[in-house]
Amino acid sequence: MKNNPRCAVIAAAKPGLHPRNPHLGRYDFKQLIKASPGLAGFVAANAYGDESIDFADPAAVRALNRALLVDSYGVAGWDIPAQYLCPPIPGRADYLHYLADLLAAGNGGVIPRGASVRVLDIGTGANCIYPLIGTRSYGWQFVASDIDPAAIASAQAILDANPGLGETIGLRLQPSREAIFTGVIKTGEHFDLTLCNPPFHASLAEANAGTQRKWKNLGKPATGSPALNFGGQGAELWCKGGEEAFVRRMIEESTQFRGQCSWFTTLVSKSASLPGVYRALKKAGVQDHRTIEMAQGQKKSRFVAWAYSG
Repeated sequence: MKNNPRCAVIAAAKPGLHPRNPHLGRYDFKQLIKASPGLAGFVAANAYGDESIDFADPAAVRALNRALLVDSYGVAGWDIPAQYLCPPIPGRADYLHYLADLLAAGNGGVIPRGASVRVLDIGTGANCIYPLIGTRSYGWQFVASDIDPAAIASAQAILDANPGLGETIGLRLQPSREAIFTGVIKTGEHFDLTLCNPPFHASLAEANAGTQRKWKNLGKPATGSPALNFGGQGAELWCKGGEEAFVRRMIEESTQFRGQCSWFTTLVSKSASLPGVYRALKKAGVQDHRTIEMAQGQKKSRFVAWAYSG
């Protein structure tokens, strides 16, 4: 498979964030506090004497995200309701930079920029993070969908706090919990990319067990059902069959929109999900698919991209 460019596994140049990712180095907390003074109350010296925050504290993580969005992307007034997913921004930015490389590969090595590039974000969440970073980084135009009206309302509040963002980011409520693209992609509409961070777990119990492990790794007591430091609830964290089942369903449904999107893509967090994903791609008749490996420190991730022509 590695010798076939139409079915490729592509590793990052070296372990770590993408070279264009603005979050490559350590956080400059003085600069971040200057950009967002509310962060100051969460910053303190850690065991090594370095300035940091308590990453087990959801409020601290939200404050850090708010500061990063102001400082690196010029996004003001970002916030999310309690318990909603608070994404780690460096990793989210990496997905977008590797997507830009994917588009560049078919454009003479030049990253296409500006609103002529249209991207669909499946499951944007209350945080709307991919459209915010993608618009600020490359000027792309986004359609962001979600099944949760409260998440859409939260994303709209972020857009309302930033004049002009509403012109490049449109929000759409997915009316059916059984659909992914159907009901969101309109007749005659075309997208250069779709992206998605699918629900990771197969059940609420599995999601809670994962939360317990994360708290243990952070050196915190985990009793009952503690809040995850990055939050998340319901469809943000789990669906029947977990991410593999969700992605297989996405691939099957993508066949109906093969002429309306150049590249379909999705994160796949578990390497164990890949064999089932590849079988679904083969069943759908996909000839060109790629697995792009990513890394952030010891954390490994990847996304799968597929196209029906090219």
